[in-house]
Amino acid sequence: MIPEMAAVRGNVRRRLDAATARRLILDAAEKRLVESGPAGIRLQEVAADAGVSHPTVLHHFGSREGLVKAVCSRSMKALHEGLVEAIGRSAGEKEDLTEMLESVYGALTASGHARVMMWLALEGERLEGAEVGLDAVVDATHALRKAKHVRKRVPPRDDTAHAVVLAALALVGAAVFGAPLLENAGLAGSDAARGAHFRAWLGRLLGDHLDEGG
Repeated sequence: MIPEMAAVRGNVRRRLDAATARRLILDAAEKRLVESGPAGIRLQEVAADAGVSHPTVLHHFGSREGLVKAVCSRSMKALHEGLVEAIGRSAGEKEDLTEMLESVYGALTASGHARVMMWLALEGERLEGAEVGLDAVVDATHALRKAKHVRKRVPPRDDTAHAVVLAALALVGAAVFGAPLLENAGLAGSDAARGAHFRAWLGRLLGDHLDEGG
């Protein structure tokens, strides 16, 4: 029997299609990832939470590392999709950019995925396979940049890509170790206030650059 076809919860057996099995496993793994980080991912426990067998998890994801990568890839895809939609609705105002930065930062911290991405990077792993990647965010940002400055020369896409990557690196870093770093820099205020001021400053910096060009 194909592993994903047999799911067990208590004494109840049910048959699942592959897509449903994957979703249940990813949902269960993501919950544990948010609560405990990568160390909290144990395949047997994830299988029990999802109501499937341990072999089913292995069939779909191969290993603990593969499962963690799949959870992060799914979350990044959703995050990038949301950004592309937000950029498409935006008029290119700096307030919109600041709101987007806050939204991304909130998602990275609430889910714990910023820390997981750092862990994966240190393990030599790369997030791959997401249908909507950061390149889609760059394309949407560059299209908005050109539409806003239709009568003005806009720098090439590479310039926009560098700005987007700068924002991504800053937000991931801020979500992982921003608080002690900002404090160590001698900035006044609480952790929350310092972080908010930094993200607002970053938004102004990026907004000015995207308005004026490289």
